[in-house]
Amino acid sequence: MTSSKAAVPAPGAETSGDSYLPGHGNGGYHVRHYDLDLDYRVGPNRLSGTAVLTCVATQALSRFSLDLGEFRVSRVLVDGKPAKFVRRALKLQVRPAKSVPAGTEFRVEVRYVGNPRPVPSRWGDIGWDELTDGALVASQPIGAPSWFPCNDHPADKASYRVAVSTSSTYLVAVTGNLVSRTQSASTAQWVFERPEPTATYLMSVQIGRYDDVELVAGAGAGWFSHPEARSFRLRLGFGRGSGVESVVTTVPQRAAVPPRLRKAFARDFGRQGRMMDALQRWYGPYPFGEYVVVVTDDELDDPIEAQGMAIFGANHVDGKRTYERLVVHELAHQWFGNSLTVADWRHIWLNEGFATYTEWLWSEEAGGEPAAAFARWWHARVKAKPADVRISDPGVGRMFDERVYKRGALTLHALRGEIGDPAFFALVKAWPAEHRHATVSTDEFVAAAEAYAGRSLREFFTAWLDTPALPPL
Repeated sequence: MTSSKAAVPAPGAETSGDSYLPGHGNGGYHVRHYDLDLDYRVGPNRLSGTAVLTCVATQALSRFSLDLGEFRVSRVLVDGKPAKFVRRALKLQVRPAKSVPAGTEFRVEVRYVGNPRPVPSRWGDIGWDELTDGALVASQPIGAPSWFPCNDHPADKASYRVAVSTSSTYLVAVTGNLVSRTQSASTAQWVFERPEPTATYLMSVQIGRYDDVELVAGAGAGWFSHPEARSFRLRLGFGRGSGVESVVTTVPQRAAVPPRLRKAFARDFGRQGRMMDALQRWYGPYPFGEYVVVVTDDELDDPIEAQGMAIFGANHVDGKRTYERLVVHELAHQWFGNSLTVADWRHIWLNEGFATYTEWLWSEEAGGEPAAAFARWWHARVKAKPADVRISDPGVGRMFDERVYKRGALTLHALRGEIGDPAFFALVKAWPAEHRHATVSTDEFVAAAEAYAGRSLREFFTAWLDTPALPPL
């Protein structure tokens, strides 16, 4: 018989244990699947939701908590039975009618309603946000509770089904495969499935008056579009001089674009086919079933990363390819950050270093400045700044510091020089393949690099990752 003491969560069960953001995420269980049914009214910014979470208890639970924003919760069921619950800040604390034994699968249903708003943070407001005419979700790193109850930690990856009902005059894009769309006189319901394990912060909803654009691209060709299509196909060939026969790869994709920006968009994203080609050559097959590009009709400070999706502001589309580096940066995140998700936020350089180095590789691939030139320029710029950041553990206040991005890329470039091109490119292709849809850490990457180098790289990584002073390039 399980004692009542054993069923009480251990200390810290209502925190994630994350060294940077312990208040987001919860201990005691793992979420396997989220089933979300959402009804959104754009004008009043009103969201009604029913969330069903399929979870597994990692310890005996007499109570547990979920992360959830400022919604009114009308009911919580655990395995179909009413449970007691209380709201405290961004936590929904639940006490089921009967304790959940360790190792047991259980289901939690939460009904909630309210006006979704971003979560305040040291980085500004993050999460569900209103557009001039529509809505978007930008959840990195702590914005997921702004629209659904969850275990908001990057390591707790789950599958999803998301149904969104809203006015039929709007297009809806959710991070997942579109499986159905039904419409009444004034309302449409869009249903998406995300079968791959996905971190909560990488789930996104985009609602706006967009054209749904089909884009057909060949390596180096432009895109052609029309508004009623649901996907685009990329004909991908390996790059010049690769010694590999050209191949054709089909990647289902679609783009949601404001009508006024379609001409500029066609040029700014016109080399997407070559980008996808290059990244698959460097990093292996694209890790998801589709890739979605959304351009909002509002301006955004920065593009938004989501799983199988990237969101850009109207200010990132000018018809001059001014922001093409951001286009390839967000595409690279599908391998590094999305398929491979950091075990906790200390390791964020693995996401941003790879995405930034991909910008440099793409410039060289597209006939621009070589990666070595970018490395020299950024080495000088980083060296001129204070030596007060260890990128292997930058601290919560510097998670998104420019030096984490650029020195992360410099570390990869220096590693390439240290072990040579054959070993380096074998490593960066094997790394996402061996950890596909899993979580990763710096120690795991160091071990992988040493395996491909065939020797210890302890001194190298200590200098580049663990020491604030910048090593020579």
